[in-house]
Amino acid sequence: MRTPLLKLIVFLAATAWTGAAATAACHNTGSYERWLETFKKEAIAQGISPRVIAEATPSMTFDPGIIKRDHGQSVFSQTFLQFSDRMTGGGRIPNGQKKIKQHAVLFEKIERKYGVPAPVLVAFWGLESDFGADFGHYKILSAIATLAYDCRRSEFFRTQLFDALRIIERGDQRVEDMIGDWAGEFGGLQFTASDYLKNAVDFDGDGRRDLIHSIPDTMASGANFLNSLGWRRGEPWLQEVRVPDNLPWQEADLAITHPVSQWATWGVKASHGALASADLQASLILPMGRFGPAFLAYPNFKAFLGWNSAYVYSTTVAYYANRLTGAPVVNHDGAQRAEVLSAQQVMELQRLLIKAGYQDVGEVDGKVGSGTRNAVKKAQLKVGLPADSWPTAELIARLGVR
Repeated sequence: MRTPLLKLIVFLAATAWTGAAATAACHNTGSYERWLETFKKEAIAQGISPRVIAEATPSMTFDPGIIKRDHGQSVFSQTFLQFSDRMTGGGRIPNGQKKIKQHAVLFEKIERKYGVPAPVLVAFWGLESDFGADFGHYKILSAIATLAYDCRRSEFFRTQLFDALRIIERGDQRVEDMIGDWAGEFGGLQFTASDYLKNAVDFDGDGRRDLIHSIPDTMASGANFLNSLGWRRGEPWLQEVRVPDNLPWQEADLAITHPVSQWATWGVKASHGALASADLQASLILPMGRFGPAFLAYPNFKAFLGWNSAYVYSTTVAYYANRLTGAPVVNHDGAQRAEVLSAQQVMELQRLLIKAGYQDVGEVDGKVGSGTRNAVKKAQLKVGLPADSWPTAELIARLGVR
């Protein structure tokens, strides 16, 4: 089933554009009822019919529980191995492989048209909704309207609410069928309303883009979405590798790419099989630092990040897709050497980084996001530690005595 933790990650990624300002305290002014009446007038001005608005209004209720969940978000602190072991364990591998076989003809047609292979689509399907077993339990219009009224992310969710009404307007969904996640995602791949409106396709030919009831529409829409994010036909996405102790660690960064031939020159080797074409560009990613698992991320990995920018989630779903192709479990041998700081230690490190002038940290929140990792890398280079972007107690100690 889709866990609360995964829902949180998906929501955080969907709203990552808000930045630190989104967490600042804010207060709503005016009643929800007055806000809703103003919104409905704007919807009509944007071309949404009074009929659809009348159909949707009974479901556009304010839910204080949504606000409580949104404002009470907790810190995500699981490592890649903790999260990936959890999310790909149980029956996720065999069940995913069964889905690939069960819908083999469909996936062949989709790959022929869009270039996206079945394991990638099934990996998203499995993690997002447990292959359609759990879409969520919230009325989507209520959830989105509540978040659009709230001051934290009002503009983002106003757009989502307009687009949700447009989905109904063009006949893709009925109000009563739009049930999903508390943050407004729904269907087998848990699309936001805007992603649904832009990327949904009618692959079964019934005249509707139905990502709730139709598996062909759902899977083809996922492939279409990945295409819009730059998917490249016939190319790999993520590959587990072994790295030498003397690697130039500062090169391990999603923002840095080199030809596979260069990584091979530095001693990077495939953990299984062979590396990709020598001239293919790739980034080396170390989700738990130099002692944890290592991957070459090829250009197609950017599509995973475009779907969900949460680093651990994107790496996990790409790894899950590999497992569905028959790849073995990721190497855990070095995990015991990969130090994992507590949230309190990360906050201490963030304060020290900011004091030292590394402003890209952002908030002191105990989360090892991209800003903190970037700052850690710069600090590691400054103090002479291997620059693998992974926070450690040794870095805290060195910064603390400066």
